[in-house]
Amino acid sequence: MSRANPRGQKMTADARLIVPLDLPTTDDARRMVEQLGDAVSFYKIGLELLASDGMTLAHELKASGKSIFLDWKLHDIGATVERSARVLAQSGCDLLTVHAEPQVMKAAVKARGDSSLKILAVTVLTSLTDADLVEMGYSFNARDLVERRVRQAIECGVDGIVSSPHEAALAREIAKEAGKPDFLIVTPGVRPDWSAKNDQARAATPADAIRAGASHLVCGRPITAANDPREAALKVVGEIAGL
Repeated sequence: MSRANPRGQKMTADARLIVPLDLPTTDDARRMVEQLGDAVSFYKIGLELLASDGMTLAHELKASGKSIFLDWKLHDIGATVERSARVLAQSGCDLLTVHAEPQVMKAAVKARGDSSLKILAVTVLTSLTDADLVEMGYSFNARDLVERRVRQAIECGVDGIVSSPHEAALAREIAKEAGKPDFLIVTPGVRPDWSAKNDQARAATPADAIRAGASHLVCGRPITAANDPREAALKVVGEIAGL
């Protein structure tokens, strides 16, 4: 049955909530979509399903009226990224991630052309801590590296970024200063108070992420690993609606 928001109205999907279909097979993903029903309208298809038949599933979901986020984090020489992004721009999907390096971002923006596909630049993975970045050879902490990459993303003409909820406010401030009020800020690492953090080092609640400036939330295991995924999704929708 459908949940009601604080005003007693029936709650269904909120397009700001993106549920990742990080499941072993496309059949598992289809079953999850069926369980979630009208509670979710936006799905992320990542590398796990890309390795099987992810694009077939993406086309099926688009045909049923869902929005699709291809979280493939393209990262290669500019020419290869451009060719790949050009193919994906014709898929009808809504979002595509690339790594936030200028050469990569410029290639993806060029390949997108006048299609409806929006390019998102991945700043710093939400599983990484400042210590991890030092180990990798960076001289920036996570916040400073995100700031640098957000500014570069805007200069390169991408449509938005992916970052931890903890850097969402910083990204939103930079975007506003640059005259980009509609700049997308997609935040993984969203964990409601009633769920475990799992491998997310820089997590936040759905409400906190939205307040900080996120345009979209990616919330996975608290929903897909729940005993009742649809109920869990509606709890997240309720948290957003209650702001």
